[in-house]
Amino acid sequence: MEDTASTKILSGFASYLAEHNLLDKQLALSALEQAHQEKTSYIEHLVKKRLLDEASVARSTSEYFGLPLCDINAFNMDLVPSEYLNIQLVRRRLGLPLFQKNNLLYLAITDPTVESLYEIKFLTGFDTRLLIVEASKLEQVIDELLNTLILSEISGGEESNLTNITVNAYKEEITDIASYDVESAPVVNYVNRVLLDAIDKSASDIHFERYEDNYRIRFRQHGVLYPITSPPLKLANYIIARIKVMSDLDITEHRVPQDGRFKLIISRKRSVDFRVSICPTLFGEKIVLRILDTGQTLQELNKLGMDPIQKEHFENSLQRSQGLILVTGPTGSGKTVSLYSALHYLNSPDINISTVEDPVEIPIHGINQVHVNIKTGLTFSAALRSFLRQDPDVIMVGEIRDLETAEIAIKASQTGHLVLSTLHTNSAPETVTRLMNMGIEPYNLASSLTIVIAQRLVRVLCESCKKAVAMPNDILLKEGFKEEDLGKFTLYESVGCDHCIHGFKGRVGIFEVLPITEEMGELIMKGGNAIAITAQARKEGVDSLRESGLKKVKEGITSLTELNRIFK
Repeated sequence: MEDTASTKILSGFASYLAEHNLLDKQLALSALEQAHQEKTSYIEHLVKKRLLDEASVARSTSEYFGLPLCDINAFNMDLVPSEYLNIQLVRRRLGLPLFQKNNLLYLAITDPTVESLYEIKFLTGFDTRLLIVEASKLEQVIDELLNTLILSEISGGEESNLTNITVNAYKEEITDIASYDVESAPVVNYVNRVLLDAIDKSASDIHFERYEDNYRIRFRQHGVLYPITSPPLKLANYIIARIKVMSDLDITEHRVPQDGRFKLIISRKRSVDFRVSICPTLFGEKIVLRILDTGQTLQELNKLGMDPIQKEHFENSLQRSQGLILVTGPTGSGKTVSLYSALHYLNSPDINISTVEDPVEIPIHGINQVHVNIKTGLTFSAALRSFLRQDPDVIMVGEIRDLETAEIAIKASQTGHLVLSTLHTNSAPETVTRLMNMGIEPYNLASSLTIVIAQRLVRVLCESCKKAVAMPNDILLKEGFKEEDLGKFTLYESVGCDHCIHGFKGRVGIFEVLPITEEMGELIMKGGNAIAITAQARKEGVDSLRESGLKKVKEGITSLTELNRIFK
């Protein structure tokens, strides 16, 4: 009770900011309370929440605590004592020993209230003098120094020893990836740090890109690519070699694409699979890692984002003993998550489920999964033919790519099997016409197709920082909102805080769920085109993808800007 009461008194640095009109008094008090609740320092809270720009935070900190304000970029980084770069203060990007003079260690920091500052004297044996710098500049300089340290450690040995280091490190039977020794295997540590950071930030892909004069690493988070770091160009070959060794690929081959996968053991109870694609580019090989995290892929159907009616249609189709279920959308629209969630829903000891995929993304206990191998003749169609002799109940085909696969899938769905698959089309009605254009007879399609689900993924607004915005009614009408809805909902936009990624936290699906009713089947039997099928779907109350997205906007789940990004 005393702690709670103490946060309601505006004092110290917070009071200083309010008195100098740098923060509104109420905002300064609110920030103080939030920092107390989150058990973080007030200065760190200000920076992360962007309540003040970094320059103002640094200047105010300097003035209040009576410490010199410095531009860290003006210092000679060659003077930095590298023997102190491994201390936790540096690793956590909280401070940097700049130079030593007359038994004094000059330390660049952003927050003089950090408790670990008192450990520096014990660790180094020197008294310290503190210099205030801007947070982002300090982080950037520390990242560059750590990358240079890794490079120098690598260069200190013979290049030919790199493969031996990485192979031995990878073949160890480890239970905790953090146990790797930085000094004995710097490249291993660096790559592992990138992988763990990507998992921690819920990235779906990691891009390692080499250009003429720089090297770039980017994470795809919630469908958008963000640059993360730019390690020294000389690290490129070592990073590529390390990932090739982990993926059991040919480290001497640089002229042709290579594909592989590896498993990263994080702890005794958790591991994450990575799918690897390496492609030669103008200035070297580009690597893209797809992160296949079982915990994120296997979801309950009610967490996909369907509204109650859509979910009911989907479950009804899954409960049937036969028929064809198609999930459609472009790459990255969440089709795989929907299919795996459906398999998870169906998976039980009394059902025989077989899948053919390219590649198998997530191994699921109790399901027979086949990986396509074109070189050996194991194609989608070949695997499907084999499945039909394996007494299946449910068959999942990763993707219908050609007429032969489509015909076998439809034949299977007509002979007592439930078949699930995907197609790359923009909407549910277009899926029907796409199959007819491939050569499927309309009567076969009408008798086998149970439901078509088109989908996209939109980013979910962060509840901690989203803000309400106003928009004129005429613009709302043009965006697709109905006149009777105006004034009955609140529009929100993204802001960004330390709880989210640029104002968003996670993604959710928007769906166009088209059940094949008797009337729709008759229309397909007559060879109806996409326009006629769309008209019939609207007549039956099927929401388009855009209408489904607008519902998410009205519910405050996502923003209109995000929805327009998906449909631009």
